[in-house]
Amino acid sequence: MATQDEFMKAAIAEARKGLEAGGIPIGSVLVLDGEIVGRGHNQRVQKGSPTLHAEMDCLENAGRLSAKDYRRATLYSTLSPCDMCSGAILLYDIPKVVVGENVTFQGPEDYVRSRGVDVTVVNDAECIQLMKDFIAAKPTLWNEDIGEEE
Repeated sequence: MATQDEFMKAAIAEARKGLEAGGIPIGSVLVLDGEIVGRGHNQRVQKGSPTLHAEMDCLENAGRLSAKDYRRATLYSTLSPCDMCSGAILLYDIPKVVVGENVTFQGPEDYVRSRGVDVTVVNDAECIQLMKDFIAAKPTLWNEDIGEEE
């Protein structure tokens, strides 16, 4: 069985995959019973999608799971999930979320916690640096991703 650090490393690998494909370096994995059942990275740029954030891509790639499975899963994301992705976490009643960093962006973590989700922020140095470098290089694209004006 893999450790939490290994799952975050897998999410970081997804983030790097997205960056290498010209996208935004955010990655996510869904873990069930100590195994990764879904992987994803932000593909808004690559697929021209307004909604294909890393967490959404990860859930899509996990395929159809039972409600019982979602309620036992842990979602790892290199960046604090936004409102949309947090909504999916709440909809599927995912009980635990491990966040790589919330320094460059913080989603509604307190609200998600208030709904009973265990949110752990690890503030991983690699996650922070990936986003800082990306935001410095492509601020317009980053603002588009989070729904902000320039």
